[in-house]
Amino acid sequence: MMAKANTKSTGNANKTSLEQVLNEQVANLNVLYVKLHNYHWYVKGSNFYSLHSKFEELYNEVTAQMDAVAERLLTIKGNPSATIKEYLEIATIQEATGTEDANTMVQNLIEDFATLSESYQEGMDLADQAEDDVTADLLTGFKGDIEKHMWMLRSYLG
Repeated sequence: MMAKANTKSTGNANKTSLEQVLNEQVANLNVLYVKLHNYHWYVKGSNFYSLHSKFEELYNEVTAQMDAVAERLLTIKGNPSATIKEYLEIATIQEATGTEDANTMVQNLIEDFATLSESYQEGMDLADQAEDDVTADLLTGFKGDIEKHMWMLRSYLG
């Protein structure tokens, strides 16, 4: 495998790596989508209404990002994962346990968004290497959105 990375076809090596990163993003976004629904349904406490609404807003946004990343992957002739089994094998974001309190839910989301932000940055770097400005631009916008959510959720926790 090392010899392959040193060949002249660095564009193909970058595309493969980019495809892997985008597929991980698809998996993470799908796991996060389910986690956000879990939190939306099971949040309790004095901040129920605000968190219930926020979690719905976030799962709708995560859905749009997941679809855009999967469609971009198809556009660059990749193969996005499309089964729950594949998502759970690839994802680096963990499912909800169903026992989280409201503050733990918010803290977990901050950590999950940090994971996505790092993955988006990795994808942007690989897309730049592959001279794929469209993918880099897509991920740049998503990274900005995720960073804003992280700031808001950190502010919620105080």
